[in-house]
Amino acid sequence: MENEEEIFKSRIDLAAVTKAVDDIKQTLNQIVFGQEEVIDLVLIGMLSDGHLLIEGVPGVAKTMMSKLLGKVLDVSFKRIQFTPDLMPSDVLGTSVFNPKTLDFEYRPGPVFGNIVLIDEINRAPAKTQAALFELMEERQITIDGHTYLMDSPFVVLATQNPIEQEGTYRLPEAQLDRFLFKINIGYPSPEHEVQMLKRFNYNTYHDLVNGLQPVLNKAVLTELRQLVRQVIIEDNLLKYITLLIQATRNYKLLELGASPRASVALMLASKARAALSGRDFVIPEDVKSMAKPTLRHRVILTPDAEMEGVNEDEVLDNLFSKVEIPR
Repeated sequence: MENEEEIFKSRIDLAAVTKAVDDIKQTLNQIVFGQEEVIDLVLIGMLSDGHLLIEGVPGVAKTMMSKLLGKVLDVSFKRIQFTPDLMPSDVLGTSVFNPKTLDFEYRPGPVFGNIVLIDEINRAPAKTQAALFELMEERQITIDGHTYLMDSPFVVLATQNPIEQEGTYRLPEAQLDRFLFKINIGYPSPEHEVQMLKRFNYNTYHDLVNGLQPVLNKAVLTELRQLVRQVIIEDNLLKYITLLIQATRNYKLLELGASPRASVALMLASKARAALSGRDFVIPEDVKSMAKPTLRHRVILTPDAEMEGVNEDEVLDNLFSKVEIPR
């Protein structure tokens, strides 16, 4: 008879995933302090092939973390600063007349990278935001009737400030739904802030960044994503995900519930979290812990809920407590 250790032995070798994650964490923790949960969510998003919306007040390392991720992954990194006067052609590129060939030539925009950081994404108007719809969903853009595919991997990391509202625009719900996670970054603890001061006391940011070495390349990242896809999720957990999503559509404090795209996102994120934990199977805790970052930007509170002063996370916590967890 098989012993208990053999029964629960991983059927998929996830050593490469856990080693890669540990290496990336050790590298990022040299510069970013007190954001372990945020780093975990960013790595889960990368392994799930999802776009990430990162929200926090100025100075909490939103942009820095995104740039560092581009540094530790040996991939093409591009940064776009969104402003109110930004046009779609400034992002996607445009066709320019070439007098030598007497024809128009397409000049690619800054979105042609593997990791694209969009800083302060909510500062651009609706016309520019709409230009990202096809890009984020299908990993391609269409210009003048021609379709251009993005190189794989392709991930959009977008940042926004929740406090300053002057000169900003609300992101369309259809665009928000294309982000796998909305990650909230808070202030570090006093202990971590002291560590940060010690680290930057005699070292500049540029010195520290230039000293970092890439940990993963495109080929390895693709292999890790394929391993994550193989993680097992049982039918009872698929039903649990469905019940959570369905519950958001019929809850009195929510005007808009989550879409079917959210169901797929929650499943993939749960599988990636399991892989990060060294498991080749999903447990209910994986689903529950991934639910808020997956859903908080996909639901809209009713006016009554806003009047009561509750936020999306509080409503979701209350909602999840009413859905039975499979055993």
